[in-house]
Amino acid sequence: MMAKAHALAGVFLALSLLSAGAHASDPRECRAAGGKLLVGEVVTAPKFKHGMYKKGVELSHTHLTLRDKAGEAYDVAIDNVFASGYRPNSKAVPAPLDTISVGDRLEVCGIPFKGGIHWVHNNCGDTPTRSDPNGWIKVVQADGRTGPNLEDSQTYCRLWPRR
Repeated sequence: MMAKAHALAGVFLALSLLSAGAHASDPRECRAAGGKLLVGEVVTAPKFKHGMYKKGVELSHTHLTLRDKAGEAYDVAIDNVFASGYRPNSKAVPAPLDTISVGDRLEVCGIPFKGGIHWVHNNCGDTPTRSDPNGWIKVVQADGRTGPNLEDSQTYCRLWPRR
């Protein structure tokens, strides 16, 4: 009886994630990549935030708020150097993050923190771990399919030591 209850709980979880706009394999892929999956609607537009410098490159961020199906709001901290349009010394949200709008649905894989999630970017090819996941941020289309990872640039991976 206990096994049947666990199986039903798994089916319920998969169905609820699908209805939230995630593919059934995405939660599993996110866990395998060392992260946690969050799906929700953008409720505040992306906003540029200055950051510290590493080897002369500003580690700025883009922040937005995502509301999940349960109504919880999460701050999404997005590292700009992993966006393909990142330009050093720019004080603006880089492309393609600048295409995200209020009302868009996003799927993010990263590290949760109290009130939010971060590390929603690739990990430069290192083996994923819970403290160094291979995360992503993807726009969920109206039909439920997800687009490409908006945080997949490896141009600035040279800033961090490789494992």
